Amino acid sequence: MADVFVYGTLKRGQPNHQVLLDATHGCATFRGRGRTVQPCPLVIAGQHNIPRLLNLPGRGHRVSGEIYTVDERMLRFLDEFEGCPDLYQRVRVSVGPPAAAERRLQCFVYITATYPPAWAQLPHLDNYDAQGAHGLPYHPRENR
Repeated sequence: MADVFVYGTLKRGQPNHQVLLDATHGCATFRGRGRTVQPCPLVIAGQHNIPRLLNLPGRGHRVSGEIYTVDERMLRFLDEFEGCPDLYQRVRVSVGPPAAAERRLQCFVYITATYPPAWAQLPHLDNYDAQGAHGLPYHPRENR
């Protein structure tokens, strides 16, 4: 079992959340909401308006998301779903409760280490919502 922190389309109410609920991919159990302990830039980038956490620790904001405990089968599925290691890399980050850092967890997160330099200049978010005020609609895989 492993803890995974999701910050984008995999969160509850977001376009890809259903993959975490599909038992054919493995088991994912919601543990709670959290925020990255260290700031990191969360941007919406690329032609499909995909939320991406850039590997620039210390810049941006503490990012809000959700923590799931997943089994090995779900972790392998998420690696494939996230295009790991080519599109995203799975790394460990420290995640704490939304309001304070009383109990920190080491969670896997899918982060982008290779990206066009202009992405670092995009607006940094602290919380992603596909229907947010940013006006950048996410383009689901089935519509690409």
